[in-house]
Amino acid sequence: MGEKLRCAVIGAGASGLGYLNRLLHCPRAATVAIAENDPRRAREISDRFKLGRSYSDYRELVDQPDIDAVAIALPSHWQAQAAIDALKARKHVLLERPMALHSKDAAKIIEASRASKRLVMVAQDLRFCRHAQMARTLIQRGELGELYHARAYWRRHNQVPRIGSWRTQKKLAGGGCLLDLGQEILDVCLHLLGEFEAVTVLACATARFGPRGLGEPEALRPPDASPKIFDVEDAAVALIRLKSGRTVNLEVCWAGHWPPDPMEKGLEILGANGGLSLFPARLYRPGPNGYECTLLQLPKVAAAEDPVTHFVQCVLENRKPLVSPEESLALQKLLDALLASAASGKETAVK
Repeated sequence: MGEKLRCAVIGAGASGLGYLNRLLHCPRAATVAIAENDPRRAREISDRFKLGRSYSDYRELVDQPDIDAVAIALPSHWQAQAAIDALKARKHVLLERPMALHSKDAAKIIEASRASKRLVMVAQDLRFCRHAQMARTLIQRGELGELYHARAYWRRHNQVPRIGSWRTQKKLAGGGCLLDLGQEILDVCLHLLGEFEAVTVLACATARFGPRGLGEPEALRPPDASPKIFDVEDAAVALIRLKSGRTVNLEVCWAGHWPPDPMEKGLEILGANGGLSLFPARLYRPGPNGYECTLLQLPKVAAAEDPVTHFVQCVLENRKPLVSPEESLALQKLLDALLASAASGKETAVK
């Protein structure tokens, strides 16, 4: 493989354009093509970013011999098959989160990755931010002592996806805010705990805003009042028990009448000797002058905060990624159990 990784992007929505922009700013990547099922938009994006090539069928793109890797940013119900097709074509794959609709699809992606001996990584942005990196360093140094509990939350006031879009339909998205906000905040939580194996979950989910067409930003409201499908959760809470005996409280929602607070997402980790909270990173522990709260700061390192740059480096240098496919599969199994528990109203084993 040459000095630069020859990359392409599949999907020209907001996430796809985000990956395209990151790749174009990555010094070790050469972005050569884009695939988008709308031919006109594909050509427009290719021309705007001077890519030279566009495809309306991603399968044609992955068959190109001069492409080494693809970043896939498709709706969840299309993503697994696109990843498997790309891996079978011997392309390295960077995936938008969540990895798939269900853990069975995630397992198939990993199987294809092993068979082709190509890297697959889910772009979990929160793991790469400097606050999470500092927290991980302190935890690994033993600053908190033995960890025993965490609380993860992501509570939005008015961010319900457009009613009738694929994100509000269970058959297309798999779930609502649990698979959107929940998976992302859970991933960084379990990453910092150093444990992805959950035993049981008890979840409760509801939809108080989306089915009524409420909680959407003005720009996302549909122009007509015709009935639209909304059969996913827009709020959920859960208690997760890990194999070690540690516990995690999860609380996520797309909309709610919360008091004004600039911290819509956060993470609290408790240890025997101290505690940590994100975002931003703060350390809590007893000190010589009483209980101390320390705001943690460190210089911003762009490459360390970007999963796209990290993915490119891992492929070129044959390194293991920070986000392993096995951890992503374990997270997907946990999400499956959370949705099953919410549907049944009972504690559910993670299988």
